[in-house]
Amino acid sequence: MGNLGENIAREYLKSKGYNIVESNHRNKYAEIDLIARDKQRILIFIEVRTKTSEQLVSPEESINKRKICRLVRNAKAYLGKINYKGLARIDAVCIVLSEEGICRRITHYENISQDFKS
Repeated sequence: MGNLGENIAREYLKSKGYNIVESNHRNKYAEIDLIARDKQRILIFIEVRTKTSEQLVSPEESINKRKICRLVRNAKAYLGKINYKGLARIDAVCIVLSEEGICRRITHYENISQDFKS
């Protein structure tokens, strides 16, 4: 399900003009699902959350403070590794699939962490 969600998110972002730089980047803090650049060349770290139902917890509700802290640490480590000095942000793409794996809803949230400054 995670790979399907990431593929859906990748195609959605490409349709919005994003250029995917890297997928599934791992370091000691966590994994970044997608790293992309938008039309303004801002570097964007994207968390993809995929669910098959919203009855118990929506994809948005599964992104808690702890998860955002790990994303921030991972993004900062990545920026340091590549010595990046430009603008960057952290986004989330939340996807709800049907039982058959068909995308029912996709929502893109920009700049989900106010603690992340680049």
